[in-house]
Amino acid sequence: MKMKAVIHPAQEGGYWAEVPGLPGCITEGDSMEEVLANLKDAIEGWMDVANNRVKLEPMAQIVEIAV
Repeated sequence: MKMKAVIHPAQEGGYWAEVPGLPGCITEGDSMEEVLANLKDAIEGWMDVANNRVKLEPMAQIVEIAV
């Protein structure tokens, strides 16, 4: 899966990033490499929380789709 993120320079140094497609998914890092690694963790965490919030109806099914 590919997600688009916007990386901004932070006023205090380093970077902060947001994922527009995942509201509230933000992170930071002291270097570009660190902010990119943190973005991956933030996206995975956001998706994990979102997937666990779903309340299923009795006849509903969960499927996984690779994108």
